[in-house]
Amino acid sequence: MSQTAIHAERIGKLYRIGERQRYLALRDVLAKPFGRNRGGGNRSRPSLWALKDISFDVREGEVVGLIGRNGAGKSTLLKILSRITKPTEGAATIRGRVGSLLEVGTGFHPELTGRENVFLNGSILGMSKREILRKFDEIVAFSEVERFLDTPLKYYSSGMQVRLAFAVAAHLEPEILLVDEVLAVGDVQFQKKCLGKMQDVSASGRTIIFVSHNLNAVAALCRSAILLERGQLTYDSQNVTEALRRYSSSAVASHTVDLARHPNRVSRTAIFEEISISDEARGATHCFPPGANAMIRLKVNPPSAVLGPRISMGFTNVRGERVFAVGTHIGGNYIPSIAGPAVIRIRFQVPPLVPGEYSMDIGVYDRTGVPLDEIYAGAVIEAIKDDYLHMVDSHGQYTGHIMVRSQWDSVAENESGAAGLKPSAVPSDDPAVPRRGS
Repeated sequence: MSQTAIHAERIGKLYRIGERQRYLALRDVLAKPFGRNRGGGNRSRPSLWALKDISFDVREGEVVGLIGRNGAGKSTLLKILSRITKPTEGAATIRGRVGSLLEVGTGFHPELTGRENVFLNGSILGMSKREILRKFDEIVAFSEVERFLDTPLKYYSSGMQVRLAFAVAAHLEPEILLVDEVLAVGDVQFQKKCLGKMQDVSASGRTIIFVSHNLNAVAALCRSAILLERGQLTYDSQNVTEALRRYSSSAVASHTVDLARHPNRVSRTAIFEEISISDEARGATHCFPPGANAMIRLKVNPPSAVLGPRISMGFTNVRGERVFAVGTHIGGNYIPSIAGPAVIRIRFQVPPLVPGEYSMDIGVYDRTGVPLDEIYAGAVIEAIKDDYLHMVDSHGQYTGHIMVRSQWDSVAENESGAAGLKPSAVPSDDPAVPRRGS
């Protein structure tokens, strides 16, 4: 039976709003018994519990998704587990060496070269010089920054820093790996590469806590999940599908959603301001029967003109699986530019989806595909049943994503088959659906 790798017991973190944390020098510590308590004047400042009463256990070898909206306390919790921040109350017990990738450039020095930073960051994470030398070529090859290895880090883009930081952390071979949403900075191919590396790490029996707004990544990597809301743990279960469903639908099940300050935005620039969803036949709604004509309006306001923008929406089910996507470059048409306040209108026919909720990941990119604004689970649509789709009630997990109408009949083997197929009524009881691989 596997042992507990992380035990968190009633962790709480209190911040006083407007107060800067003061780090004491040795002279301050020595003088403290004889001086005034300078911190007493801050007692009246308003306070905020970033985390409150958080308790959970993570077993060795588990891959746990830590999910929640911006401001839920995810990064604060990872910093406490990494020993970067002390909890105000409670404690976390960690068994094993921890590798952390929490913020871009953490443990890097901008004046040192990439090569020097590999050794510096590796040492901070607990690697010996011999261990770094042994893994150096693998780290450099994975990071794909070999050409710039002897260039000072201050000239690296944020994406290059992420590549190098992740390569060092992933090759540390820690017993526990903590990964925050820094992978959003990398390009799609590198994100896939990182997910593959983390799957290799988990396959070797090590423990991972993975923070991401990307439901696809969480579903692909994790088998359990912890959901935080406003600093409190609201769901902790081996059922990652249910955690993702709760996360994606808690605040966006509406036909109009304010995107200007959306908690699931992963980019620094805010271009999307609002999304409104309607059925051309039935008006404003986020619920659609199969075959309905959907109309989506996106209010945008880029800080400067975007030439040849690539705009897309991906639809993801509650298991984190991408079901379909629409976009200017995905079966859509070219938009020359967007400048200033504008409304982007999208029309498409809703596929015959299995009933349920589907979250919408929304993104706008420049003509080369560089992300400008991305929001995961920005809104949801709900596929509703018609008189045909009742069959999925008992067998939904085996029917896949799309419902296909078909006609069935039976003829004797010696008949010519010329009679053809005749429509049959849908039986009142749910038919059996074969399991994959059975």
